Amino acid sequence: MALLELKGVETFYGTSQVLFGVDFHIDAGEVVTLMGRNGMGKTTTVRSIMGLTPPKHGEVMFRDHGVSGWPGHRIARLGIGYVPEGRQVFPNLTVRENLEATAANHGKLSDPWTVERINALFPRLSERSGQYARTLSGGEQQMLAIGRALMTNPVFLILDEATEGLAPIIREEIWHALEHNLKKSGQSILMIDKHPKAMARIADRHLIMEKGRIVWSGTSPELLADEAMQHRYLGV
Repeated sequence: MALLELKGVETFYGTSQVLFGVDFHIDAGEVVTLMGRNGMGKTTTVRSIMGLTPPKHGEVMFRDHGVSGWPGHRIARLGIGYVPEGRQVFPNLTVRENLEATAANHGKLSDPWTVERINALFPRLSERSGQYARTLSGGEQQMLAIGRALMTNPVFLILDEATEGLAPIIREEIWHALEHNLKKSGQSILMIDKHPKAMARIADRHLIMEKGRIVWSGTSPELLADEAMQHRYLGV
């Protein structure tokens, strides 16, 4: 049984159609990427899942609930943690206060995330626990944004361009945490990213989007082997 499933999703901004019959599913425990060039509909897909830009046609199913048309906060409470582009931490709260502010157990996990577990995942946050979020580097703010999402104890985590614009060393720290901590713990994740080699290391399956449609899907070995597809759709 799929944890998340999109069936024929069509989403518009006003009269402009952005998604054209998007279909895919993600099973419990899977890490899946959604890749493609800018402006191809990846973020709109996430917004459709989260109820921020509801689909006009089609259906979004999450944990056996048809959530199309639900408000975003209600969808989140089913157990989705969402890290949007732009980080969006609380700048005038400390690192610890940011983490405590989102503490909940929406996924009803038996071993919930705590501030201490987040600090172990991202030691930089432990070192800066008392600092205001506005004083952190961009990479540290991104770690904090991921930590805040995990503090809701989601069964499903969505990361929208989690490493965009970050220094390579910080990007690698985040990828390492995703691969060696979250994936190994069985966390279900949808990642939007632009780095096929790194994503092949982390994810189980990959989806490529072009002009509002899923045009390719496959495993990590299939992704790496298809250089012509990468060049055509990812510009690699």
